[in-house]
Amino acid sequence: MKKLWLIFAQTVTISLAILFVISTLKPEWLGDNKPSVITLQESGRSGESARAAVAGASYSEAARKVIPSVVHIYTTQAPRQSRHPLMDDPIFRHFFGERFGEEPRRGSGLGSGVIVSPAGYILTNYHVIEAADTVEVALSDERKLKARIVGADPESDLAVLKVEVPPAGKAGEEKPLPAITFGQMESVRVGDVVLAIGNPFGVGQSVTMGIVSALGRSQLGINTFENFIQTDAAINPGNSGGALTDSQGNLIGINTAIYSRSGGSLGIGFAIPVSTARSVMEQIIQNGTVTRGWIGVEAQEITPELAESFGLPNTDGALIAGVMRGSPADAAGIRPGDILLAVGGKPVRDPQVMLDLIAALRPGEAAPFKLRRDKAIVEAPVKIGKRPVAPRGKRD
Repeated sequence: MKKLWLIFAQTVTISLAILFVISTLKPEWLGDNKPSVITLQESGRSGESARAAVAGASYSEAARKVIPSVVHIYTTQAPRQSRHPLMDDPIFRHFFGERFGEEPRRGSGLGSGVIVSPAGYILTNYHVIEAADTVEVALSDERKLKARIVGADPESDLAVLKVEVPPAGKAGEEKPLPAITFGQMESVRVGDVVLAIGNPFGVGQSVTMGIVSALGRSQLGINTFENFIQTDAAINPGNSGGALTDSQGNLIGINTAIYSRSGGSLGIGFAIPVSTARSVMEQIIQNGTVTRGWIGVEAQEITPELAESFGLPNTDGALIAGVMRGSPADAAGIRPGDILLAVGGKPVRDPQVMLDLIAALRPGEAAPFKLRRDKAIVEAPVKIGKRPVAPRGKRD
């Protein structure tokens, strides 16, 4: 009996020793039954099933749909330098030509654009291509194409480019460019999720997400005609001209400007609504320019102090501060000091609304203008003129 007990004790001791060695040197031999340090909850799905599970919280499909339609725009510009008068002297040119005669290195810029037609039309901001000598477009598949400027509208800060559709590989065939899908501005609401796609700081194609913070932002001093979508989706230098889309990947705006004291995004970005962008784009493609109505007045906002001094019931309307001699307004008898209340039956809340209403009228047609003159209400028919081309300003 004593001998059997000794054998048992030796067997247990050897077994424990072997177990200790294996657990130390080869723990995987013991299987995957090691207890977790803490209790974790893990998903049992992977691959496509996992993607389907998070589809409701992801915007990857919208991004995948839009990214091919957003391009990088590279511009070059040769600074204009006056020729030194002594450069005509061959001796002077021999000794100082390198300093005074060589053209300085060309400047460059970058931005973004949106392919709006399979035929090669691209929509971007005017300030992206302003004063550019050459424009090059880089597609999402890294192809680079030369672009020409079809036309531009500085007052809305929009421009249209055209690239030649690249061949598909077979002789005579063309590969259409991936045009974006236009959304409906009427369906956009404050609080809607939006995506901003562009090329910030030249780092490459990037997508940021935010919401629509406000609609109809104006009087910011950015453009002559302002009706911006405000968003907190990160927009940075280089994003200008890129796409602002809804959560389904439909274009609702062209990213244009940011409010920033540092040059980076502070959560206040502005985009031109797709309705405005489409109207300007179609006019540029059809006519090469944008035609707007004009009457030749300078307008001023009615402050509470002005309303009180004029004895007005409210601050609605636009105070006519000046009338250009020989303009349509002058011919219609509009005077400085008049208060414009309505244009073509549509109420005027402030000078920006006045500017938009007049610009929307067709040159050559007559429209009724409702004015307050002293204490009386006056109706004045005005024959609309064509707005002259001007870089910036609030004159109409």
